[in-house]
This record gives sequence, structure tokens and C-alpha cells, in this order.
Amino acid sequence: MQAAVVDSGALEWRTVPDPVPGPGQLLVEVHAAGVNNADLIQRLGLYPPPAGWPEDVPGLELAGRVVARGPGCGGPLAAGDRVMGLVGGGAQAELAVMDEAEALAVPTGTPWEEAGGFPEAFSTAYDALVTQGGLVLGDRVLVTGAAGGVGTAGVQLAAAAGAEVVASVRRPELCQALVALGAARAEEPAAAAALGPFDVVLELVGGDSFALSLEALAVGGRLVVIGTGAGGRAEIDLLGLMRRRATVRGSTMRARPAPEKALVARAVGAHVVPLLADGRVRVPIAETFALSDAPLAYDRFAAGAKLGKVVLVRR
Repeated sequence: MQAAVVDSGALEWRTVPDPVPGPGQLLVEVHAAGVNNADLIQRLGLYPPPAGWPEDVPGLELAGRVVARGPGCGGPLAAGDRVMGLVGGGAQAELAVMDEAEALAVPTGTPWEEAGGFPEAFSTAYDALVTQGGLVLGDRVLVTGAAGGVGTAGVQLAAAAGAEVVASVRRPELCQALVALGAARAEEPAAAAALGPFDVVLELVGGDSFALSLEALAVGGRLVVIGTGAGGRAEIDLLGLMRRRATVRGSTMRARPAPEKALVARAVGAHVVPLLADGRVRVPIAETFALSDAPLAYDRFAAGAKLGKVVLVRR
């Protein structure tokens, strides 16, 4: 098969051996694979995949058709079925393996590019908002960095859960699109934070954004950090944290043990995939590229100024 291969910091489309599904794994013909910030960091050699996953073929999420089942697979998915899900790596290729326990059926009518951009964004946002952040009906929610894949997913999921959502975004021209996705307001960062207090803050930016988010928390508020694009260090106002009786949590998805990721997949399958099937949430696509044009897709992702996902597709 052919795949996007990291070689000394460069990304090349080249021939590599076909993957072989292990126990409890599916072999999938990839039709779409989302591009994420983790892929760009992996290309730089700073974010190695978990043990047992390809070290030189990036990609955290995919959608495609089941080709074969490895030993021990006992679920309902069979050859030819459309699936999507998270993987530890190797998604940006013609073939990839995925754990059967993390595979989700693609709803009828969902196009490949949306299915390929769904798993990472919506699994991360759901886990951060609901599992980590304890989101409940009537909460006020701030989503920072709301124009990206996880941000647009977070806005939609919080709105679908009955929360009042404020989206923080650096580019004013994207505000109206975020309102169309369910935000009650979309503002530049300082103005968005000033609309607090918020019960839950989904912090996708990091750096100086953290201080704004902490200041915007309500008493008993929950701040969940899942992105550090603006920097991995921040100063914490401990007195403010104490006054608010606030909770600050951090979360990543890729490095979790397989059983924990399977729990996330089951929750997303039960609570989020039906929203996708009904059209209550969607995957905004900024741009698609052929799988073989992965280097161009990485450049587009790195350029920013986009709403939603950059996705590689089979052409």
C-alpha cells in the first residue's frame, strides 16, 4: 500500500508494507482521515505514537470500509461495513488497522470527509465537556479557539445539551459561522471572556488564554484544558481559583490505554453519533486534499484561518 511517511521531519507519500490486523483489530480501507495538530507535532519528532502503532505513518482518526477482521473480533462489524474511529497512528494511508472496540458505524448519508473528521474532534470535545467538565442542562459554556475542529464540535455539543454557549475566536469574520453552529454569541477572546461567568470553559488555546478563562469562571466552575497552541505554560491566580472553588483539569486522548478509549467510543456512539445521523451536529470541512497530497494538507492546517477540519480523502 501507499502511505504518508515521516522521514527526518519531512512527509512523503511512498510505498510501505500493508498492515496486518492483530487480535481484536479491524483492517480498514481508508476513505478519509482527518489532519490534527498532533500530526504536525509528530512530523517534528515531538509526539511519538503509543507503543504498538506505526512510528512513521501519522494519523489519529479515519473513516473507511472494513476489509478484514483480526483474531478474536466478535462484534457485528463485517467486511464492507462503513466505520470510523480513533487510532493510535497510521490513519493517513490506503489501509490502516483500528481496534474493534473503538470502531463506530458511519451513519447512512454521512459523507466520507465528515466521517473522517468526526472521531478526534467529537470524542475529544464530548469527553472534555461531559466526562471531565460535568456539563449539565442550563450551564453557561465558553469555548476558546472555537473555529477549529474540536472547537466547532464543542460549540455544537454544548448547544445540543441545552447549554448557553459563547465562542471565542480571533478572527471576527468567523463569528457568524459559529453562531450558525449553535453559539449564542461569538466574540474575540477578551470580549468573549468578559461575558462570563461560565460554568464550564473548554480551553483549546493555552498560554495567555488560560488566565482569561480562569477569570471568567463562575463559582464552582470547571475549566478543562485540551489545547496549548498558544503555549504550554500559564500563570495561575491561586486566590482567584480559591474564591471560585473552581476545578482545573487537563485531558489528552491519544495516550490513554485502549480500554479507556473504548469507553469514550461507547459513550460517543451512544450520545453523539445519533446527533450526527439526525443532522443535529455536523463536521464543518475547511478543505479536503487527496491522501497523496498529505504534505499540502499539513501546510493548509498550519496556515490557520480556517473553520473546521482539514481532511484527507481517497480520490
